[in-house]
Amino acid sequence: MARPRKFDEERAVDAALEAFWTAGYEATSTQDLCEATGLGRSSIYNTFKSKHDLFRRALLRYMERKNGSIVAVLESGLPAREKLRALLDVIVEEEGLYAEDRRGCLVVNSCIELAARDAEVAQVLERDYQRRFQALKAVIESGQRDGDIDPAKDAGALAHFVIAAIGGMRVSARAGVGREALEGIVRTTLDAV
Repeated sequence: MARPRKFDEERAVDAALEAFWTAGYEATSTQDLCEATGLGRSSIYNTFKSKHDLFRRALLRYMERKNGSIVAVLESGLPAREKLRALLDVIVEEEGLYAEDRRGCLVVNSCIELAARDAEVAQVLERDYQRRFQALKAVIESGQRDGDIDPAKDAGALAHFVIAAIGGMRVSARAGVGREALEGIVRTTLDAV
């Protein structure tokens, strides 16, 4: 009979998320994960199967949290352009919180580190991108119907542009770009929309 687990699996995923977010996938060793979670190697491998499986779960947890804040902004009762401004302002605030440690965004970091060589992670990242794209496109189309956004512009292209601007803001912040520059990116992005 298997022994019952004596740890909170969800807290272990959260601790691993922090370790991966701080160092990246490759640089996070199994020993780092043991130290972060307080678990032994056998507990990690018995529960999560592999470092990769634990990373995938941590990445999904991170996406769930990030997308929750994005959806809250995009589903607010604000006009479309104000929703976009509020979303970009959230990014500026988030990056300000991470300015000292310069961890950036785990999704962006994973795109850069893993997407080109890890098909499973690339698929997770693509699904996440499509969710954000569809949500932004719907807001933009709504703004076009309401006259808040130019209806002659391609809503899909604008949604891709906003996602690219957000990714660029996250990378720029990681490189040390300050709040003033990020706010300039917000203004420029909104002018383009």
